[in-house]
Formats: sequence, C-alpha cells, structure tokens
Amino acid sequence: MLMRPRRLAGTAIAAASLLLAAACGGGAAAPADIDLGSGPAQAGTVKKDALKGVNLTFVSYGGIYQKGQQDAAVDPFAKESGAQVLQDGPTDYAKIKAQVDSFNVTWDVVDTDSIWAEAQCGKLLQPLDYKIIDKSKIPAGLATECSVPAMQYGMVLAYNKNKFGANPPQGWQDFFDTAKFPGKRGIPGTPGDSAPGPFEAALVADGVAPDKLYPIDVDRATKKLDSVRANLVFWKTGAESQQLLESGEVDMIMMWSGRAYSGIKNGATFDVQWNQWMPVMDSLSVPKNAKNVKASMALINYYLGAPQQAKLTELTSYSPINTDAKPKLDELATSFLTTRPEVADKALKVDDKWWAEHQAEMIEKWSAWLGG
Repeated sequence: MLMRPRRLAGTAIAAASLLLAAACGGGAAAPADIDLGSGPAQAGTVKKDALKGVNLTFVSYGGIYQKGQQDAAVDPFAKESGAQVLQDGPTDYAKIKAQVDSFNVTWDVVDTDSIWAEAQCGKLLQPLDYKIIDKSKIPAGLATECSVPAMQYGMVLAYNKNKFGANPPQGWQDFFDTAKFPGKRGIPGTPGDSAPGPFEAALVADGVAPDKLYPIDVDRATKKLDSVRANLVFWKTGAESQQLLESGEVDMIMMWSGRAYSGIKNGATFDVQWNQWMPVMDSLSVPKNAKNVKASMALINYYLGAPQQAKLTELTSYSPINTDAKPKLDELATSFLTTRPEVADKALKVDDKWWAEHQAEMIEKWSAWLGG
C-alpha cells in the first residue's frame, strides 16, 4: 500500500508534460455540443466518442499513485470518450489559486487533500454536477458539494507484536500508557500532518467521548501529549515512519495505513490495532473557472466506477470508494482495506468540515507544540 507524497506545494512532474500540454492545447475550451447521453448517470461509464476534440488535464501527486489512476481510470476514459487527457502534477494549491484568480485555468480534474477541498468549496473549487456524476455507490457522507473521494486509507496505531502480541494495545489510551506499554512511540512531526491524528488520539486517550471530539480542545490535547513527550519519536515523511517500523526503533507508532502495510510486507514484526483508526482520503474536484466543466464531470464519473476502483486498489492498495468494487488482493493487502465492514465500523468519525474551517489555526498550534 503505497503512500502518495505529502500534501505540500510542488513543481510539475516533468517539463515534458507541460510541453505536451502546450502543444496539444491543454485546458482548451470544450465543444459546445457535447452530448453525454440521456438518462441518469452511471458511475464508470461514458458515451462512446462523446468527447472527441476535447482536451483535459488530470492532476495528481505523481509516482505509483498517479500511474495507478492513469492506468485504472484516466486512460480507459480517454479511449472510450475520445478525449485527450494529459497528466500533470504534483498537485500545487498555490498554482490552483493562481490559475483561478487569473481566469486562466489549465487544470481540469485535480486530486487534492479532502480537508483542503472542503475549505475551498465555492472559492477555488466549483460545485460538482451530480446529474453527470453518480455518487450512489459512494459511502454516505463522503461526497460533498465540490468534491468526491478519490480513494481512502487511514491513520492507524501499529504495534510491535513480538513485544505486545500477548496483550496488544486496544486503542489510543494504551498508546499513551507508557507504564503498561513501555517503549518509544512514533507520531507525525510536521505541521501539515496534524489532521487527523495526534489531537484526536490524545483527547480519546484522555477520556473524551469519540462523538465529542469537536471542537478540539487544544490545551487538553497538548497536555496529554506532554505526558509522553519523552517517549516520542517524530517522523516527517511516510517513508520515515515505515523505516521506524522496520528498524524496530519504536514499539508503537501512529502512521498512515499504507506505510504500515508496506513495512509489514517487508518483514516488520508489527500488527495494526484498527480500533479508533482515523479515516483519511484524497478527493477529486474541478477548479473554479475551468473551461472543460462538463467533460471534467464525465471523467470524475468514470473514475468512480466499480471496475476502475477495483483496479486502482490492485495497482496501489488504496481502499476503493465504490462500494461494489471487488479488488483481487492477497490476504495481507485485503486485511488493510479500510472499507471492510469489520474495519470501517471501528473508525473514529473525523469532522473534515470542522478541520476545513480551522485548519490554519490548528497548524499553527501544532507547530507551536512541536517547537516545544
């Protein structure tokens, strides 16, 4: 299960993709007579050759994740619809803002962090057209006015099963109990990785009911975090968190589920406690002032199909969004599917809307705590 790069502004994947976009008219206005067919939309389908002459640009985080998106959904969409779909990236929020503000939007469908997408609805992102996009197979509450989930994973508690296997931690309260469960703990150590994660875990460990986490009591959360600061090891990238797992430098760690999967697959003697895991997802959206709106909605609708989602999971091990998707995976990869009922039912409910409204101030507060 391979994690995409961290959600920071970046430069283009390669100059070649930008040159290709310029040569082929990426972001050019779509024909006015696009006919996507009559009747309700069905996820995973598009009318044959309906978008001939249309150029779209799909933007994501690069690497194996974007290659998986391209192979599972974007290229098949182009072949079926007749559109030419260019690849660009990595996702860059400053670049999206510059394009929208200048009314020169060349990116059509963009993969972003779900909290950022929630915060930018009606600002940098436009509402989705659910007459074109079929959201009936998306779990309730995940599709929003301006975005749909692209995939799902989670922030989980992983523990050394050689040390704690006979009496494994049952949740975040045990993560903070260094008397009963001695040893080093790993947690995210960058300002941008505070949502969701340390604050929620600390509050649950301090006795806050899972349905009472928001608004987050920062003082209470940081006080609980202070109680174990001497036992903490901070990771700054997904790769670093996986290395902590594989090296055995920590005995427990809060980390992305994909990195936990990769570490365990590589031989780390760890297991995951799914109780109180925190869902995380990327989202697909369309920038405000985009030129190819109708075609962009059609691409998103195709991306959400069950076959496309199953293949994306097989290529990347991220959990599918379509509830009918049935990826073919080995036993270990299957155990990391966050969409399995026995896993999904154990999740904490993360309030993306609250985080979207308070993200800037929470990043400042998390950064201040990290700085001591």
